[in-house]
Amino acid sequence: MVYNCTMLDDFLLQYYLAPAYALEFALGFPSNLLVVLGYVFCLPEWKSTNVYLFNLAVSDLIFLCTLPHLSYLYAKANSEYSGFGCIINRYILHTNLYSSILFMVWVSMDRFLLVRHPSRLHFLLTKKAALCLSLMTWVAVNMQVAPLIFYIIQDMQKGNWSLCKDFGSLGVMENLLGYSLGLTVTGYLLPLLGLGFFSFHINQLLRVQAEVIQGTGTSFRKPVRVVSAVATMFLVLYLPYHLMRNVRIASRHPWAGLSDCHKIYIQSAYILTRPVAFIHSVINPVFYFFMGDKFRELLLAKIRVLVRQLEQRTGTSM
Repeated sequence: MVYNCTMLDDFLLQYYLAPAYALEFALGFPSNLLVVLGYVFCLPEWKSTNVYLFNLAVSDLIFLCTLPHLSYLYAKANSEYSGFGCIINRYILHTNLYSSILFMVWVSMDRFLLVRHPSRLHFLLTKKAALCLSLMTWVAVNMQVAPLIFYIIQDMQKGNWSLCKDFGSLGVMENLLGYSLGLTVTGYLLPLLGLGFFSFHINQLLRVQAEVIQGTGTSFRKPVRVVSAVATMFLVLYLPYHLMRNVRIASRHPWAGLSDCHKIYIQSAYILTRPVAFIHSVINPVFYFFMGDKFRELLLAKIRVLVRQLEQRTGTSM
């Protein structure tokens, strides 16, 4: 019985985590790259929403680039990893995790203000304000994630710099659980409340302004559906990961009094939640087509032009 339970987490790492990360890269990298190139080459005039979504797409793209090597290590059951590479990988992973939900909060705020100020007169609807908020977001998220470097270095020193562990599997260290709980509250729960706040108030504004909106022939129902879908996505994808990460860290403390098998079962449940949390990088491009102002039309038009040019060149060469 002990032998079987000790094999469970290794099995999941090799046969679940490795292919899951590989699949996320295969699906997410082309779509996010298309979005980034679309913003750079197809969008002549940027608005506040575009600034937030572009930052989100860049964050997802950088994160997705770390998955192939990570998937390879898990597939080969290889624990060897350079210290610098381990730190960079884990840092990018968690920076993306918390920047993604925060940028979506700003997008939801933008949709709320647009419903309230359709003529874009509010100063937060300006491109300058969006750039400032984006910069503040990167600074804030990096400050939140920076302490993780200290814990990773401390853990790798104990293993002679040969083991690269994920956040929840770091050695038992002072204040690690407190840091994880604090990061859960400030990096996840508060932004999630922000998404819920803007979703609720967009719906309230539409109810109050229903007659005016119908009279102008303009539909603002789409912002409600999109913002609600974003809040639901982060609730469903992020909550299991954060719950199990904190349970995993707590379970490894001596005061928990758990048997080795119970610890492994918790570790296995934690492993299951990790690819689920990061699948947001695959789903996010869907929202770009519904939130970006005319982005979908401009991107599709550019693709059609490129296809026609390719067909003409092919026909000429034949």
